[in-house]
Amino acid sequence: MKQNKRYFIVFAIVVVLAFFLAQYRLPYYIYQPGSADDLNPIVQVEGAYDSEGEMHLVTVSGGPATPIRYVIAKILPYHQVYDIEDIFPEGVDQEEYHHAQIQVMASSQEAAQVVAYRAAGKDVTIKSDGVIVMRVEDGMPAEGKLEVGDRITEVNGTPIKESEGLIELISPLEVGDSVEVTFVRSGKEMTKTVSLGKHPEENRAIMGIGLATKRSVEVDPPVKFKSGEIGGPSAGLMFSLEMYDQLTENDITKGYQVAGTGEISIEGKVGRIGGIDKKVVASDDEGIEIFFAPNEGGKEGSNYEVAKKTAEDIGTDMKIVPVDTFEDALEYLKDLEPKGK
Repeated sequence: MKQNKRYFIVFAIVVVLAFFLAQYRLPYYIYQPGSADDLNPIVQVEGAYDSEGEMHLVTVSGGPATPIRYVIAKILPYHQVYDIEDIFPEGVDQEEYHHAQIQVMASSQEAAQVVAYRAAGKDVTIKSDGVIVMRVEDGMPAEGKLEVGDRITEVNGTPIKESEGLIELISPLEVGDSVEVTFVRSGKEMTKTVSLGKHPEENRAIMGIGLATKRSVEVDPPVKFKSGEIGGPSAGLMFSLEMYDQLTENDITKGYQVAGTGEISIEGKVGRIGGIDKKVVASDDEGIEIFFAPNEGGKEGSNYEVAKKTAEDIGTDMKIVPVDTFEDALEYLKDLEPKGK
């Protein structure tokens, strides 16, 4: 009887320990290589042309650290551990952060539509309708006044259609000046007075918020996105290439497996993103042959340089291609010999 009791106690201890190691959340967050997913099921242009090859969206996987995950991340390459407050600033919970990332993804899709449809000579109509608050900096004037998800429509009575317009309006003002900010929150219009603070690094006044323009883009033929819970702006370049490929008769994949990353602007400029080393690893794992990386004008430490070094370190045959614009990537693909020739 006593022996059975001892077995039960040992078993209970093992169960509790296993639960702790697998489920207990440490104050850290881990990023690691994610996946390289075929864009065909994600981006669907009505009446699309087929292609021999495939374009891929590349992700970085992230999640809270448990004791087991923490140890694994410290051992495996291309796994990074961050303090949780470096990922989720004080006052911003994971749900708010995720909502902001989904909003950024939507903006990225809209910019990609404009770039792809214009390049393909198709109809595009753009309407801007204020700016969305994507981030509120801890300790800055907007804290407690504005929230992530607020849509700013006016500042000092001036209609705000795009984030650039808000920045231009704020730029001449000085630290200590106040602005009347009109915004929509949960369907209700509100106005708050925000005093401007000093930028932590530059000599200018700011509210202390991150912004994204809320746009509605209408295109013909129509396109649908099924990106699910994927967030962030980094798929912009690949979205634009996939849409262009579906819109045009000539197959720009040429039979290759193509991936890449980079934020895209409406003008077609490709911007820097985070975690590119992990995206190179994920792409190699999926058999990608061509990978586009933001060149950042050739500056030292660019995404392209990091991607190229990572490719060398893991010994992949994948071709790393530097791009500054959508046109750079498009011209590279157009100049390719079809696979197998």
